[in-house]
Amino acid sequence: MAELNGRPLGLEQLQTLALTNYGHFTSLRVDEGRVRGLALHLDRLVRDCRVLFGVDLDTERVLGLIRRAVPPHGATTIRVTVFDPATDLGRPSAAVDPQILVTERAAGALPLPALRVQSATYARDTPEVKSVGLFGSLRARRTAQLNGFDDALFIDGDGLIAEGGTWNIGFFDGDHVIWPDADCLEGVTMKLLQKVHAHRVGPVTIDDLPSMQAAFATNAAIGLRAIAQINENHLSVDHSIIEILRKEYNGIVGDLI
Repeated sequence: MAELNGRPLGLEQLQTLALTNYGHFTSLRVDEGRVRGLALHLDRLVRDCRVLFGVDLDTERVLGLIRRAVPPHGATTIRVTVFDPATDLGRPSAAVDPQILVTERAAGALPLPALRVQSATYARDTPEVKSVGLFGSLRARRTAQLNGFDDALFIDGDGLIAEGGTWNIGFFDGDHVIWPDADCLEGVTMKLLQKVHAHRVGPVTIDDLPSMQAAFATNAAIGLRAIAQINENHLSVDHSIIEILRKEYNGIVGDLI
């Protein structure tokens, strides 16, 4: 299912998005009509719309369009993409009328198997914005997969662990849940977990990994996913902190769409 402003998406509009690649989005998992952190997803859309287009987004309109795509029962993944179909490569400054594209796909069964990730020195453009420009992230993911891993973990220019291409990362050192202190997109799932479980934020480097007992990836589609390996460093996927955090996250009551 794909609708632009509540109507079937046209080829010309899709072509503009594909060729200019200028816009932003949020992805949310809907379980039985409820979304964890719905307000945070909407806040993200409003904030990023101001940054990229300089206009305010009508969240009630967004909700109405999401409701059209949500099935009455079961789990699904909704992506809301905001872009201006009139965007021109020569004059992107004229893109001031963003439209709302809503797409729906089946949600996978959770929890997912543990990840094996390879580090890559990379920083996304304007990391605080959830941009549709995913070239660098996908290239790093492709490289990691060709090297036998599942995904890439981004390390910034100062050697600090920042984030995955489409997920945040957290660690457990035996005493504390630690979220890396580096420029990244602060995900909704990460923010929700920070509300329900004590933690600290601090710099984490590859050299710190031997002192970590567990690590995990988070985003709205996967919830919390254990990380089994980072480069040559192996981590426990059965550590009790993984199940504790997963239960705490699953215990958050979602907001009705």
